[in-house]
Amino acid sequence: MRVVLLATALLAGLGSSASAQDMTAGSVTGLPIPRYVSLKSDRVNLREGPSKEHRTRWVFQRAGLPVEITAEFETWRRVRDADGSEGWVLHSLLSGRRTALVAPWSKVKDETFPLFGSANDGSSVVARLQPGVIANVTSCANAWCHVTVAKMDGYIKQERLWGVYPNEKVD
Repeated sequence: MRVVLLATALLAGLGSSASAQDMTAGSVTGLPIPRYVSLKSDRVNLREGPSKEHRTRWVFQRAGLPVEITAEFETWRRVRDADGSEGWVLHSLLSGRRTALVAPWSKVKDETFPLFGSANDGSSVVARLQPGVIANVTSCANAWCHVTVAKMDGYIKQERLWGVYPNEKVD
């Protein structure tokens, strides 16, 4: 138990101000830290520390929700959601499938965001997306992401998504 507490204290000291440019390799997986993933299940406990003995801080209830991995410890991943809440999740409850939230920061009543037919502001609008909608990210390049929402697919400006880094190329 002391080892877990010590490791938790050390990991907590790493902070959460890393940017995409500051990515390092995860100590467990060797994958980049930070990185975006999504939740596999409709019920995922966010814990105060990396063990089941730690108190549940929050329960996510939305499969596909994007989260950012900010640290790794054994089978646990410290994640942050779009609201900035952080905690620890078992790695088996996470998926490498890329999803993003449409403008979760928007507070304007009835604001929507265009989903274009091609990666061009002048192309036709195939749908208007509300803030907080989960989009499946197919690819991102040149400040645009190709996404699917329900049975629609199209392009949205990358800056309008939480779940991809600025200028990140997603294949």
